[in-house]
Amino acid sequence: MSTHQPDVGAVPAGAPQSGRPDEPSPDLRERSLPELVKQLSDQTTTLLRKEIELAKVEAKEAVDVARAEMTEKAKDAGKGAGMLGAAGVIGLLAGIALTAFLILVLATFLPDWLAALIVTVVYAAIAGVLALSGKKQLQEIDPAPKRAIATAKDGQQQSMESVKEDIEWAKTQSRSAKK
Repeated sequence: MSTHQPDVGAVPAGAPQSGRPDEPSPDLRERSLPELVKQLSDQTTTLLRKEIELAKVEAKEAVDVARAEMTEKAKDAGKGAGMLGAAGVIGLLAGIALTAFLILVLATFLPDWLAALIVTVVYAAIAGVLALSGKKQLQEIDPAPKRAIATAKDGQQQSMESVKEDIEWAKTQSRSAKK
């Protein structure tokens, strides 16, 4: 029994040759070492270029995902802000009417200026509590597009692993070409 292993990437004798420069000749054993090394170099360069192109496409897709996610969040925030603005205007009108009512009720027992002062102080206290609560609520919001960032990191990691695999492949091809 023979322990001879066929060359990796060798085309069987008698197989049709396509004539493309990046495809191996019918029998790699008939080619000189410089030709094989040149072919390896060309194929490695092509492979690395294609990996870089793929990484660029994946990065663009990640940016597009982030942009879409941020657009969706901005639309939702815009709708919410519009509703809050409308509620604020209507609330202001209601507050004005309530203020007039409270001042008139208190003015039946107190001087007019004192009734107006009491209502003003109560409203200022309520406004302060609401402002502090709103500030706390806004500080808890994280606007970063977490899904898009995670997808981009995964894509970057996969691209790096693919390039490393390609380099290892090229090294093994180079070693076997030298033998």
